[in-house]
Amino acid sequence: MQGLFKRASVSLFALMLVLPAAADAQTAKTVPESQMQMQLSFAPLVKQTSGAVVNVYAEKTVKRQSPFAGDPFFEQFFGQQMPNRSEKQSSLGSGVIVEANGTVVTNNHVVEGADDIKIALSDGREFPCKVVLRDDRVDLAVLKIDTKESFPTLPIGNSDTVEVGDLVLAIGNPFGVGQTVTSGIVSALARNQVVRNEFGFFIQTDASINPGNSGGALMNMKGELIGINTAIFSRGGGSNGIGFAIPANLVKVFLSSADAGVKSFERPYVGASFDAVTSEVAEALGLNKARGALVVKVSEGGPAAKAGLKAGEIVTAVDGISVEHPDALLYRLTTAGLGKSVNLTVVENGREEQLPLTLARAPETSPRDQRTIGGHTPFTGAVVENLSPRVADELRMPPESAGVVVSEVKDDSPAARLGFEPKDIIVSINGTDVKSTSELSQIADSDPGLWRVEIERDGQRIRQFFR
Repeated sequence: MQGLFKRASVSLFALMLVLPAAADAQTAKTVPESQMQMQLSFAPLVKQTSGAVVNVYAEKTVKRQSPFAGDPFFEQFFGQQMPNRSEKQSSLGSGVIVEANGTVVTNNHVVEGADDIKIALSDGREFPCKVVLRDDRVDLAVLKIDTKESFPTLPIGNSDTVEVGDLVLAIGNPFGVGQTVTSGIVSALARNQVVRNEFGFFIQTDASINPGNSGGALMNMKGELIGINTAIFSRGGGSNGIGFAIPANLVKVFLSSADAGVKSFERPYVGASFDAVTSEVAEALGLNKARGALVVKVSEGGPAAKAGLKAGEIVTAVDGISVEHPDALLYRLTTAGLGKSVNLTVVENGREEQLPLTLARAPETSPRDQRTIGGHTPFTGAVVENLSPRVADELRMPPESAGVVVSEVKDDSPAARLGFEPKDIIVSINGTDVKSTSELSQIADSDPGLWRVEIERDGQRIRQFFR
């Protein structure tokens, strides 16, 4: 541990702050003009807000399979004397209390798969809590502390007002050393391709963020939450001055869904797919720079088609706010909220027009008719559903996916042992196309003896024979 701790001089830049605690939002931003201003401190702001930032301890049970499992020699002589082992794994992160009743926002990856979660306050008290809502695509989770006590909160600000160069503080528990405050500036906005998930729109900061800071607060000089710290770029595991936070406006929408008691976080269904605008595409379409979201495909009857959006057009703004890439478009639509209507700025052949788009839930165009296949078939133990845009969204599949999909595979079932996986689309059996779960059940009940199965997995066709 000795190598983790190095002496560092205090940066003068970290002290460059004019700090009226309740500064007017419209007050002009200025640089320090005197030595007195250079000697001001973040301490009053930290005292005001740090009580709302907590530590999150998550523990889960992991099964370790015996290396001799399945070995006939060892099973014959040792039988059940060498069972699979279970062990506890712990993870540490941070969180922010956003409602006085003990509602905490953190990252999904901090609590994913956890069997037991505890919240530790800055004063040392600990409380059990439960997960109210979580989503791996936006990497957010809402927790509820199991108590009737009232807690200090951190107000959620408007992340759309954040500018590059703004001073910020990051509060969390890096490496488990205890609550830590670091300062810096907003380095960039609308960053994408930061982490491997389906959502990419981050605030970048040079405030030191390290392992354990995940889920902690990125705060502005008014004491408002402007982001949830979530990721870093690092070669050695420590801070290199490139950290990323989920914008507060997305946190607001996610928190509203949790307060409404929904089981899963739903993003608006557009009924179109988009791609980035490359320099070659921009040149071909006569654009002066490569930005926006290129419409690749529009689903018939979907919201995009009803709005008049067509393949080949480029969406450059939502409600007048510039869109730099497809992830930025998804962010703007998501933060606008379900049921709302937005105006898309669309460019085609040098012409610009405004198209109103209504944001709706993904439709269940055909009943999902969920079934668990039984009997003695290769599919026994598989849970199957009819695909629709809503089912595809729930399973993180392309919205245009169609057919019958495996949504779950029971442990130790024939389907699991034969290698079937969730998201497998069952295309055909013995040369007969499978178009619905009822057809699949009928074929399974007929027990043909020889099974020629074709499935689609991640866009690839796989053919297998089973007896």
